[in-house]
Amino acid sequence: MKLEALFNAIIVKPVELEETLYGNIIVPDLGSERNKTAEVISVGPGFESGYGKFIKTALEVGDIVVLPALGFTKFEYEGEEYWIGKENDILAKINK
Repeated sequence: MKLEALFNAIIVKPVELEETLYGNIIVPDLGSERNKTAEVISVGPGFESGYGKFIKTALEVGDIVVLPALGFTKFEYEGEEYWIGKENDILAKINK
């Protein structure tokens, strides 16, 4: 069995961004306390708008995104933690 997102939903897995290291001192990213980063595991195909136009999802599997502090549902599956929510609730995509 595999998790699969439907409509405009996405499934993400939390990831930790690297902390900055100055000599032997680790400087944590204090901004990550509110918003979390995650890797996209599955994306739905999209949804049909109220005007009959199909709107395709913009994210792809493997993208790193910034999630809002609230709005995503935590879900545990086979011992792993995932978060499920709507694509349009994503705050940003991190490009490397």
